[in-house]
Amino acid sequence: MNRELYQAIGLLQREKGIPAQVLCEKICTAVATAAKKEFGIKSGIFCEIDENFDLQLFLRKTAVEEVMDPESEISLEEAREYKENVVPSEIIQIPLRLKNLGRIAAQSVKNIMRQSVEDIRREQILKDFQSKYKEAVTVTVTDIRPDTGDVIVDMSGNEAVLTKKMQLPNETLKVGDSVKVYVLDVRPTDRRPKIIISRTSPELVKRLFEKEVPEIYDGNVEIMSIAREAGSRTKIAVWSKDENVDPVGSCIGARGSRVNAVIDAIGGEKIDIIKYSEDPAAFISAALAPADVVSVEIISEDPKACRVTVPETQLSLAIGGNKGQNARLAARLTGWKIDIVPYYGEKPLIQL
Repeated sequence: MNRELYQAIGLLQREKGIPAQVLCEKICTAVATAAKKEFGIKSGIFCEIDENFDLQLFLRKTAVEEVMDPESEISLEEAREYKENVVPSEIIQIPLRLKNLGRIAAQSVKNIMRQSVEDIRREQILKDFQSKYKEAVTVTVTDIRPDTGDVIVDMSGNEAVLTKKMQLPNETLKVGDSVKVYVLDVRPTDRRPKIIISRTSPELVKRLFEKEVPEIYDGNVEIMSIAREAGSRTKIAVWSKDENVDPVGSCIGARGSRVNAVIDAIGGEKIDIIKYSEDPAAFISAALAPADVVSVEIISEDPKACRVTVPETQLSLAIGGNKGQNARLAARLTGWKIDIVPYYGEKPLIQL
């Protein structure tokens, strides 16, 4: 039996990636559970697998002078059949013959082992997914569901679903494509763990910058806020406590190498990198780039509201196309409600 056991454990270890020690523990639990049912014993049955993969099943009882509980105690006279110099209160191990388990017990072991393997595999997948929680990871497209548009991806040997809602607008993925996704959530379920991945989350852009910009990784540059309309445009505000470090330049990189790497990873989406300021007026002015700003008037601190004046020639640029995208992203980035007016007007043309 030890050869069959060795081969079975080796197969499961190779195909499922389950450590041999964990498998041995599960096998012993399964055998002991089946034996309890077969022999009608509630407790005291134990199973061990030694280094040679020999499986031993035994019943543990306490040696006593007078037996009060036959299920857990054995008389000294009977105990001497298993150990000659037994003393009271000593634990005696009584070997049980595996063949006595019978066909029903063997089937029970098989069923329990199958479930145990599934449980172990589910735990491993959950642990692997949890290690990637709130991280940007590379996945490979393995299949596309034509009815829903959902994309099946391979994530380190595990399957995940990138739903149509979480894909970039106008992006067409193909089988074999490698793409970056952000792990939004990991949820344990009775079946396989459910992982929520996204290419539309602002956090994906943030994580990509963290990987591309060493100054962010080492803490010299900090991402203060980010606003994104996935597939179209992102605004990101950065700051450095070190006056000798240019936070915007660090994120752009030599000849735009760093920002372009991020842009490529999100399908060519435009990115505005803005220097954060604790001065609301300066921050709001920078956030409305590429438009020039004449003045910023703080109307209210709570709620945060301001009026921004821009040259007439810069008005459409400040507002932005796509129904005011530039101003809308600036409002999200800064946390301020922004009214934009031309330099000659009093009534706001757009409110955010």
